[in-house]
Amino acid sequence: MMELEEKVLSPGFGLWTIFLTPGLHLQPSTPRVRDMKNAVIGNNKQKANLIVLGAVPRLLYLLQQETSSTELRTECAVVLGSLAMGTENNVKSLLDCHIIPALLQGLLSPDLKFIEACLRCLRTIFTSPVTPEELLYTGPDHQTILFNHGAVQNIAHLLVSTSYKSLLLGRAPRAVRHGDSILLRGLQQFTHHDYCSNLSSDSGRWSVDSALVRMQALKCFSVLAFENPQVSMTLVNVLVDGELLPQIFVKMLQRDKPIEMQLTSAKCLTYMCRAGAIRTDDNCIVLKTLPCLVRMCSKERLLEERVEGAETLAYLIETDVELQRIASITDHLIAMLADYFKYPSSVSAITDIKRLDHDLKHAHELRQAAFKLYASLGANDEDIRKKIIETENMMDRIVNGLSESSIKVRLAAVRCLHSLSRSVQQLRTSFQDHAVWKPLMKVLQNAPDEILVVASSTLCNLLLEFSPSKEPILESGAVELLCSLTQSENLALRVNGIWALMNMAFQAEQKIKSDILRGLSTEQLFQLLSDSDVNVLMKTLGLLRNLLSTRPHIDHIMSTHGKQIMQAVTLILEGEHNIEVKEQTLCILANIADGTTAKELIMTNDDILQKIKYYMSHSNAKLQLAAMFCISNLVWNEEEGSQERQDKLRDMGIVDILHKLSQSSDPNLCDKAKTALQQYLA
Repeated sequence: MMELEEKVLSPGFGLWTIFLTPGLHLQPSTPRVRDMKNAVIGNNKQKANLIVLGAVPRLLYLLQQETSSTELRTECAVVLGSLAMGTENNVKSLLDCHIIPALLQGLLSPDLKFIEACLRCLRTIFTSPVTPEELLYTGPDHQTILFNHGAVQNIAHLLVSTSYKSLLLGRAPRAVRHGDSILLRGLQQFTHHDYCSNLSSDSGRWSVDSALVRMQALKCFSVLAFENPQVSMTLVNVLVDGELLPQIFVKMLQRDKPIEMQLTSAKCLTYMCRAGAIRTDDNCIVLKTLPCLVRMCSKERLLEERVEGAETLAYLIETDVELQRIASITDHLIAMLADYFKYPSSVSAITDIKRLDHDLKHAHELRQAAFKLYASLGANDEDIRKKIIETENMMDRIVNGLSESSIKVRLAAVRCLHSLSRSVQQLRTSFQDHAVWKPLMKVLQNAPDEILVVASSTLCNLLLEFSPSKEPILESGAVELLCSLTQSENLALRVNGIWALMNMAFQAEQKIKSDILRGLSTEQLFQLLSDSDVNVLMKTLGLLRNLLSTRPHIDHIMSTHGKQIMQAVTLILEGEHNIEVKEQTLCILANIADGTTAKELIMTNDDILQKIKYYMSHSNAKLQLAAMFCISNLVWNEEEGSQERQDKLRDMGIVDILHKLSQSSDPNLCDKAKTALQQYLA
């Protein structure tokens, strides 16, 4: 007789081996399923063995049988959830057994414990990378169960418990971002049931359950609205007892409401505003949401509330100049934020160990939040930047922040520095006084991409011609670093790398220009000129234009790289590029035409000359003007060989075009054409 594989399982599995064997029908019981649950918890090997024995179909069968007791069905859902928490292969096995419809059907049960077990199993499955998130909404039966048979309403009752919050959120926000109309339809139903109607109650008193319902519904709305225009536009038009949902959120901002409610309501309105569903100049934002968030930054609030208030406010005002201005003059916010850097305090270390532990826990979060809000405040206005930098020890705090152990604090500090680096005055004063380029270069040596992107953007500003930091940055080996960034797979890093090199090349010495060309290599330069992103292409053309400035530099570079540069120019002028790209390319040709010996590379290239002629008669005035600059530099009569160049261009019909352009209604074209014609008359 063949021995059963009881030896590989924990005690109690022998009975289940018999129970799962085809042809044997042992009546299951709740204790037996519970034994199975206890045996597989935390043991992936046991879970795999159970799946091999065929437990999943049997458990799903019991879970769906109306004759099974609710307790048994709940235990089956718990065991399935435990199996899902094993390996990715376990999840694949569950999906192959069509577990999703069975669990969704379970959501129609009146028993909340069974619903909870099904939800926990669903959450575990859908947080696995092997599960397609659209699977929840693609099946027609799934849609019917969720939105027509009342599963959404049943789930809503779980909102009264804070322990169920994560069950309700799960992967839903990500799925909504795919624009799933089915989920939006469900969301509209979601907002019209009793738990949402409770939000509109204006009574001064409510039950504990009612307050919990309000808070969990608010949190759910805030998560759904975050960076989600489609959902935000749905929420902004929802009527609850004749009142729009945003108006209800505004009422919850009142000072007599619980702080958590004020904060979460402010987050809902903030996210809806940033998603475009509410105007930035709407009174509910300017007069209600913004002041509420500033209040949350005050010393009177708990540290965690100050963190959440500052981060939400930073997000609200991040892209709006007027909101930044209003926030900067509200309740001395800029000075108030300086207090965020004073934790843990020296007093707490001496008098209260618990307070010290609490302060230490939130100190990183406070600094991160302050840096974020300072970055948003100083994004556009020069006066606000000045106030921020004049705040107590601000530059020292930023420099220290760049070397913090916390990646989040470092990232926020770099963002703050980037925001302030947009100030010409501060680049010349505070940035130089504190030598911020040193820690910035250190950050760029070894950091995650998210920090590298912001740090390299900041470096672009520090390399501007008027920045005193430019020279020491060049001496610290920045060329090699920036050239390496141009080879990154990260688009933002490629843009920033070439942008910084473009700034570096502006009015630079010939040695620096040669170092840049050597560091990039001809192959990499062509790679950048053929990049699919127009920003990379434009910045690369800008770099070439800056490299090819001043005659000695033009002649030197074209003597060593002329053939490759002319080939690149030809490819771009022949390609399907926008007006700005073609204009920049023609300006490069105009610079080459200004060289002493370099201009011969144009005059001996009939293909390029024909292209210049073509663009002189183009319908776009910008391209015509750029082509005219090329011609003016080629025919200038004070330079050697001008007569031969003029004759060749006349034979091509250039003079006839100049006469036509001298009659143009565009004053710039007219003046440039007349100037070129005068060279022929001199």
